[in-house]
Amino acid sequence: MSNLKISDRFVKPFLSQANLEVELERAEKARQTVLNRSGLGKEFLGWVNLPSQTKAEDLQSIRKAAELIQSHSQYLVVVGIGGSYLGARAVIEALTPEFSTPETQKKTVKILYAGHHLDADYHFRLLAFLENKEFSVNVISKSGTTTEPAIAFRLLLSLLERKYGKENIKNRVFATTDKSKGALKNLADEYGFPSFVIPDDVGGRYSVFTPVGLLPIAAAGFSINKLIDGAKQMETELHATPSQDGNLACMYASIRNGLYALGKSTEIFVSYNPSLGYVSEWWKQLFGESEGKSGKGIFPASVQFTTDLHSMGQYIQDGERKLMETVLKVETPKQDVYLTEKTDDNDGLNYLAGKKLSEVNQSAMLGTLIAHKDGGVPCLEINVPSITEETLGELLYFYEFACAISGYMLGVNPFDQPGVEDYKNNMFALLGKKGFETQKKEILSHLETT
Repeated sequence: MSNLKISDRFVKPFLSQANLEVELERAEKARQTVLNRSGLGKEFLGWVNLPSQTKAEDLQSIRKAAELIQSHSQYLVVVGIGGSYLGARAVIEALTPEFSTPETQKKTVKILYAGHHLDADYHFRLLAFLENKEFSVNVISKSGTTTEPAIAFRLLLSLLERKYGKENIKNRVFATTDKSKGALKNLADEYGFPSFVIPDDVGGRYSVFTPVGLLPIAAAGFSINKLIDGAKQMETELHATPSQDGNLACMYASIRNGLYALGKSTEIFVSYNPSLGYVSEWWKQLFGESEGKSGKGIFPASVQFTTDLHSMGQYIQDGERKLMETVLKVETPKQDVYLTEKTDDNDGLNYLAGKKLSEVNQSAMLGTLIAHKDGGVPCLEINVPSITEETLGELLYFYEFACAISGYMLGVNPFDQPGVEDYKNNMFALLGKKGFETQKKEILSHLETT
């Protein structure tokens, strides 16, 4: 049975049981559409059975590459954008201690990121930092021509060649790309770089359980076997359990779509654990890119509590009532801190003496849930026992499956992203890429009239 639990106690005042039952029926139809692979975008449903179909020898191959990176590198630069890096970063940052010592630094490879934006200062500083460091690169792109990672990889490859010599970088560059075609695949073959395959039937934002996510996670020193085991457990449960029997993904998709029908058009992902910041970033891409189409879709946003209670908290409590919250609640921290009594009690905190800091955090969470519910914001709770590879595997697969169900309930293709091309085409035209001459004239004409 899954470690995840869902509580709708702060949703019930807003969504009637009758409405929820209707949504659950719709969710069950969508679940069957996913399992039968009969809906829009069915050619990109390879992720559905991915955890259970992952072979031990494939994981071993990824671990061997990770061990090679660890044997000679202080840093691994992951080059990718969107789904090509967010899943890995979500897991790595959730599991990595915020503060490291020289001892722990010697035993691990630090993961850096490039190609996820076009900021010149960042990439200049990254190249300067790596100049006297031992490093490897994992470049992730199905085509190899996506602008941001392609530029970053060109810069990093030039540094590697200058630093080590072209003939000595074969074990320092790992390409995760298409199995047979594309610019990156051709480059990897030319240089002899080790390659891992992005399956044809898995889109970027659903790719965390492929080598796209697994190689960086393994290189960072975490167990990809446990991650896959957690995902496999969730896969088994969600595939076998109908919505009326408590399917977690159906419940989540039903509640968010039921609230959307009532005008709650923005969903806020809330966590009280700073290490989950990139889980929320991954979640935002997953739902935003999957559902935001045809003039509809719930807008995914995120906050970090209790920090943002002192900034965004005012709006959430008293602003426009179009919000719903999903609170990711971690039951048990890895370590805890006890609060002690002071003789003078000059800070007035002796009433907390003997309590654990996690108890204070949980009280802040419950108090906020009650306040936001009373203020007109429905709040769904997703509970996980602790942050581990297994629970992260469960959580990420849960969200993938729920997103597919929710997208079908909404009536969109959850696996394409047609709107993403619009900005790219304008950028190509402005930069003078061949074939975009007409579009450039249209853009310049548009600017002259605005």
